[in-house]
Amino acid sequence: MSTSLAETQLRSLLDELAAAIRAKDVAQTLAPYAAQTVMFVLDPPLQHKTESDSSGEEGVAEWYDSWQGPIGYESRELALSVGAEVAFAHQLLRFFGTRQGGEAADYWVRETLGFRYLDGRWQITHQHQSVPFYMDGSGRAALDLKP
Repeated sequence: MSTSLAETQLRSLLDELAAAIRAKDVAQTLAPYAAQTVMFVLDPPLQHKTESDSSGEEGVAEWYDSWQGPIGYESRELALSVGAEVAFAHQLLRFFGTRQGGEAADYWVRETLGFRYLDGRWQITHQHQSVPFYMDGSGRAALDLKP
């Protein structure tokens, strides 16, 4: 597969994932993930493993239910590195909207994704999201940062 074709397929996968998140579609959100995926995402525990963690659908649905209406989702600074069977992406992601309590939410996170070409399609096999925190001893997440 050519690098340009692989990059086009990966961008399409990420566009479909973004649409699923905006629509709060649990099944489509999880569709691009491989059967065995390791995730270091924002919610506890420290890591999720899809082959042993049954909270995937339930956890995503619970997070979606914590928002009123659609979830705003924006990607910036997407960079892809593509090989024949392995690819990586990193980007800044913005989530915004209204939470169930009525408070406005608007924050950026950092994300790195690892992909493998398995069973004739690109699949997410690793996800790492993070938010910086202030190094002033407070342990506060730096949710006010903007790119």
